[in-house]
Amino acid sequence: MGKNKKKGLTYAEAGVNIDAGEKEVELIKDCVKSTYTPGVVGDLGGFGGLYSLKDELTDDPILVSGTDGVGTKLRLAIEMDIHDTIGQDCVAMSVNDVLVQGARPLFFLDYIATGKLDPEHMAEIVRGVADACKESGCALLGGETAEMAGFYSKGDYDVAGFAVGIVDRKDLITGEHISTGDVILGLPSSGVHSNGYSLVRRIIKDNDLKLDKTYKHFDRPLGEVLLTPTRLYPRPVLPVLKGCDVHGLVHITGGGFYDNIPRVLPEGTRAVLDADKWPMLPIFPFLAKKGGVEPHEMYRTFNCGLGMLLIMNREEAEKAKDILAAMNEPVYEVGTIEEGNRDVVVTGGLFHE
Repeated sequence: MGKNKKKGLTYAEAGVNIDAGEKEVELIKDCVKSTYTPGVVGDLGGFGGLYSLKDELTDDPILVSGTDGVGTKLRLAIEMDIHDTIGQDCVAMSVNDVLVQGARPLFFLDYIATGKLDPEHMAEIVRGVADACKESGCALLGGETAEMAGFYSKGDYDVAGFAVGIVDRKDLITGEHISTGDVILGLPSSGVHSNGYSLVRRIIKDNDLKLDKTYKHFDRPLGEVLLTPTRLYPRPVLPVLKGCDVHGLVHITGGGFYDNIPRVLPEGTRAVLDADKWPMLPIFPFLAKKGGVEPHEMYRTFNCGLGMLLIMNREEAEKAKDILAAMNEPVYEVGTIEEGNRDVVVTGGLFHE
């Protein structure tokens, strides 16, 4: 009777492999530690990440937090089997949002969920997160990889995270000081970034576009163009915040120009942008033409070549241009603030209103 006794069911047989999780931690340990800044307390593996504010405190410090995921851009990454760029998308969406409040990112935590844990695969994603954290000057303080058997299809995963930054209250940027006559400077985007991919994927499907095909005006396959990671803006913007009086910052994400810019505009003002003033990356007219997308919808969905806007008076704008030029960072004067009703007008460019 004892010989025929059924062996007890294990967690691994139910679909969760603890050993695989431990292997992943070993694979990512060094790259995570490489992001550590002086404020990090303790080591990888605790129940929570610890960060000392001792050397960060100012007269009136404010912590600024932001959280986001990568969205359906992940579907393209999975289809292309390219996973080393998605981590930067995840970090960028949060650190860029923290930045527009005037805050310097301190640390980031990520969350990855999958159906079946592939340690090497997950480590590739986390290395992308770690590299982006280093580029942004913040520590990868911790994270979580969840193996959710029966919840995600084979090969599927999701990536999200959050960032925390710090700013002195007197340096907090809210947009309240924006006034008519202010200049709008634009920092170029690297591509579609991480918004609008439900529309992108619909355009691909409706036109039977091939991700592995290199179309006219591109130097690489369409899928690789669309997976270009979201640009990280802390490195170019923080020196400008230190050297200039910036009235407003706008991260152009979902909602494009029309929904994001009004978030910082005071009553009685309007943002007027001239799209002839910055280079339009070829991916945007490509999507517009293939999808038959109207100009207003393009500017309301995508960044159309500008990922970050800086708003300040003329004198400060010239100082900002000099600071960015010294770092070899391209910047374009793309518009002005005029009287209006907290709205946005976009003229010129490849998409004529």
